[in-house]
Amino acid sequence: MIHGARSQPHHDAATRRWEPTPVPALLRAGLHLLVGALLVLVAGRSASDQAPGWPWVVAFAALVGVVYAVGARSAVVAGSQLAAGAWLALLLSAWVALLILTPEAVYLAFPWFLLLLHLLPPRQGLAAVAVVTLVSVAGFGWHQETFTAAMAIGPVLGAVVPIATVFGYQALQAESEQRRQLIVELDRTRTELAAAQHRAGVLDERERLAREIHDTLAQGLSSIQLLLQAASRSLDPDREVDPARAAVLVEQARVAAKDNLAEARRVVRALTPGDLESSTLPAALQRLCDTTASRTGIDVVFHDEGPATAVAKPVEVALLRIAQGALGNAAQHSRATRADVTLTIMDSEVTLDIVDNGIGFATDAPAADKPGSGGYGLGSMRSRTAELGGTLTVESQPGRGTAVSVHLDRVSATPATGERQ
Repeated sequence: MIHGARSQPHHDAATRRWEPTPVPALLRAGLHLLVGALLVLVAGRSASDQAPGWPWVVAFAALVGVVYAVGARSAVVAGSQLAAGAWLALLLSAWVALLILTPEAVYLAFPWFLLLLHLLPPRQGLAAVAVVTLVSVAGFGWHQETFTAAMAIGPVLGAVVPIATVFGYQALQAESEQRRQLIVELDRTRTELAAAQHRAGVLDERERLAREIHDTLAQGLSSIQLLLQAASRSLDPDREVDPARAAVLVEQARVAAKDNLAEARRVVRALTPGDLESSTLPAALQRLCDTTASRTGIDVVFHDEGPATAVAKPVEVALLRIAQGALGNAAQHSRATRADVTLTIMDSEVTLDIVDNGIGFATDAPAADKPGSGGYGLGSMRSRTAELGGTLTVESQPGRGTAVSVHLDRVSATPATGERQ
């Protein structure tokens, strides 16, 4: 029956119901022990003193103990407010009879206060405690020849202590429940945040892989296609057949395919540019320019300016990929005959400029009209630059060529700072 202090009311469509909240088993055992000890004390003193009617005192003390024990172990009393009220009425009636027989039964008022505050709603519980207090004062005073203030002060103080204890415990229980709910909510929020971060990470990884594939495999396959087309034209019977030139172009396509296969394996293994695994950024850019020139016929010139200073690996990867994308656009879309790639390393910043003399485009045109917009060309460059907190400038006009300029921090990567055109 005694499962703890009363919890907050549960509201339904018709009634309000109070359910006990759990309390430590030690407190429940302490209350049971207190009731048993007081009953033994009352019956023992009456029997030892051979007070008038002491057999009745022992009998009613036993009756109170039996009623209390039955209710304390009854699940019906614990689950029904009506049953709890009936049990309390029977228990208190037996106690009043015992109080009439002996004044020492007044000590049992203290555990009854706890029961009333536990099993009844707040207002009814306080009212019942007040009634039991008055009965205790009256019952104890009835056995005395004269009534004094001390006879009232004792029961009143005995009622105040349980009231403060129970309501204090209820406040602690409510605060504990609020904290528990807060922890549950925090755990739920943390789980949702982790799931959202996982989804965002998956999307970012997909975008990164798309850029890697575009800037490596797609560019290599495009070069192979251009070389094979040129070889096919050299063998066209409607034109001047040049088997030697065709053989050279096919060999270049074979080498490009071999390099592309190696690059694909590197991308799968570590997503690190193979050109940067065993060389510096200037050397990788120089090879890129030489390879692009030999495969496309464009005069690509590399300019290395500034001291030979170390650059963070993510910055090197981004600059090499951007150079690959820009030169790929120049070869496929711009009809350029010359391109200049300039790497400038300064104390805290790295700048890469790719300028061609192609047909250019209108930078304010819709994205679909821009070179590389069908895939990840300029979009890939912008994303890479933004991820490292740099700036990307694209300058172009129809018939005036295109200039791409990238500025990145030499050492660290920070949140995006922007982009301009």
